Amino acid sequence: MKKPSAKRAGPAPVDTHLAAISPERAAQGSRLLAAVDSAQEEFDTHASNAPIRVVRRARADQKVRHRVATETTLKLSPEPTEALPKRVMAAVALDGQSEEPLASDAVSPPVARRILRSVFEGPGQAILCPLLDFALACLAVVLALGGFNAALRVSPDRFAGFALPGLVVLMLFMLGGYRGRLRLLVLDWLRLLVPGVTLATVALAVLDLLNNGEITDRSTWLRMWLITTVGLTCGRITLALFHRWARSRRLLAEPVLIVGAGLVGTRVARRLEAHPQYGLLPIGFIDDDEQSLFGSSGKSAPVLGTVDEIEQVLSATRARTVIVAFASATDSRISGLVRRCQRLGVQVSVVPRMFDAINDRVTYERLGGLPVLGFSSVDPHGWQFAIKHALDRSFAAVMLLILSPLLAAVALAVRLTSSGPTLFRQQRVGRDGKVFDLYKFRSMEWRGPTQTTPHDEYRIARLVASDTGPGGVERDQRLTRIGRVLRSLSLDELPQLFNVLKGDMSIVGPRPERPEFVEMFGRDIPRYHDRHRVRSGITGWAQVHGLRGPTSLVDRIEWDNYYIAHWSLGLDLKILILTAIAVFRGE
Repeated sequence: MKKPSAKRAGPAPVDTHLAAISPERAAQGSRLLAAVDSAQEEFDTHASNAPIRVVRRARADQKVRHRVATETTLKLSPEPTEALPKRVMAAVALDGQSEEPLASDAVSPPVARRILRSVFEGPGQAILCPLLDFALACLAVVLALGGFNAALRVSPDRFAGFALPGLVVLMLFMLGGYRGRLRLLVLDWLRLLVPGVTLATVALAVLDLLNNGEITDRSTWLRMWLITTVGLTCGRITLALFHRWARSRRLLAEPVLIVGAGLVGTRVARRLEAHPQYGLLPIGFIDDDEQSLFGSSGKSAPVLGTVDEIEQVLSATRARTVIVAFASATDSRISGLVRRCQRLGVQVSVVPRMFDAINDRVTYERLGGLPVLGFSSVDPHGWQFAIKHALDRSFAAVMLLILSPLLAAVALAVRLTSSGPTLFRQQRVGRDGKVFDLYKFRSMEWRGPTQTTPHDEYRIARLVASDTGPGGVERDQRLTRIGRVLRSLSLDELPQLFNVLKGDMSIVGPRPERPEFVEMFGRDIPRYHDRHRVRSGITGWAQVHGLRGPTSLVDRIEWDNYYIAHWSLGLDLKILILTAIAVFRGE
């Protein structure tokens, strides 16, 4: 007869935790708990107070007291380091009680999650992707030859195309197509896939020419290249969609420790929590600074230990990924931590110093055994951007010519359905701080030159004070019927092609803001004015990543400056494709 399982005991009382340590440390822990109780009562009015940050995600008093008691014991207990894993696991378990359950807990049991992670993440993914590409390439060869029966009648000695699947996998491996990445977009994959399939096809066609004295059936080679490219692309799209679905539900979530609980460390944790598509779930911090447990804003995961305790924390949490941010420990100790993690087979990623100055053009050199990174950038006033601006104007002229019937129809619809001008003009700040008139199709009821009411200005001020962009704060009641349609399809932005033709804007670039907002943001947001080094754009890198309307200003400025630092014509093309996909999805 199966013995009934014991009921899981709740957290031990606070006094039990504090009794296990010395009276002096227990008194210190009791004072900390009293501070937490006092902070809980003033939660809404003193959100920046240090103890409040510890209990931000655990409002219930009982859970707060248990969690803080555990963290107090972790930091104040004089027990030897060997006892650390039990305390770490207790902290993690108690921390999990104050959180909402992961979606993966309701969808899939832990065993199924482990199976999924072993197949679709890490070493499993490194095996799965080449096998999938090989199988799809074999199918492509068979289809190009006319089916299985036709393929069986072709002699392998007379047709080198049978080696295409293996050579494609080899080429993609050499081009870095199977290298592990946090997030690989399908567009990034195409940049590797098309050259890889092309090189493999051309190499085998040349071999066929040398073997037979001529290329056997050129149309067959062309079909093989086309079907292989399309087939492998469809396979990666399917795999990417599955990854996105599974990661959004935390079915594929790799636990990660962050070394450094300061501003950069909490920024990394916040980004990983907000974007599950990266497949990493921060479970805690490693830091020597005891005050960092309370002093960093926005942190939801606890400090689980110091730099010297990394092995015990890794063993207790079973984390196999570590991200090194800016920690309070010295560089020599952090270097030792990295080496110890590598010996344990833990994957280590590092947020480098001067990370905001690094771009894709960084070169790696050596001075003996000393690595040296070389930084380079593109001059916004140089010849590369001159080519970009010429292409912008040419593209705008062609699009205005092609879309002229649509523009006329939209203008007529706006004019007939509501009173007021067809085009809405508003001053915006562009390159080098130059003010220009931005054009849009009017989508709201006309209220004169000033379209914002005092109530709107008040809402904008509140949003900006909370690091939220002012875009899209107008009330929906002000939208006209045709205006709703125009905004849902982004057709109200089409007149900005005239701004591009005049040279005020580019097709791709940071979105322009009003002069009063520029003055306000420039005082409070670091590097805000750096985005005015280039012309403003109709669409941009921040916009295709969802940073539109009332979203974080700091994140938006970060993405805009990233675009400028990493600019290339290829990046512009990628943004245009992502914009078209977003419009098609109605985003």
